[in-house]
Amino acid sequence: MKSALVLLLSLFALVHCEDKKSARLQIGVKKRVDNCEMRSKKGDTLSVHYVGTLEDSTEFDSSKTRNKPFVFTLGMGQVIKGWDQGLLNMCEGEQRRLTIPSDLAYGSSGSPPKIPPDATLKFDIELLKIEREKDL
Repeated sequence: MKSALVLLLSLFALVHCEDKKSARLQIGVKKRVDNCEMRSKKGDTLSVHYVGTLEDSTEFDSSKTRNKPFVFTLGMGQVIKGWDQGLLNMCEGEQRRLTIPSDLAYGSSGSPPKIPPDATLKFDIELLKIEREKDL
């Protein structure tokens, strides 16, 4: 009986760990750009509009509601990891939908009061502008 319980708990732990590992960043392109002259890369300053929702479609944040684009430097840890990864190689005018697992977002702490612990987040993002430092 004790062996069966240990086996059952071990299987549960294995399945639970596999579920956590299988959660990956999903990048969907909602609108492509025909003539892309420059793609975003680490170190670029990006200006974006976004709408962030939980898995149940509850909106928790939006730059569109504020009518002010969000500006940040890509790949410098100014935003969640899912953004730093999911907005690479993007063109001005392109729109993407990112589905970001909690480990690439706010993890087990969440971001109270709007984002609960272990939340998968969805973002619809439009890249408005890329600013790049001139190579010296």
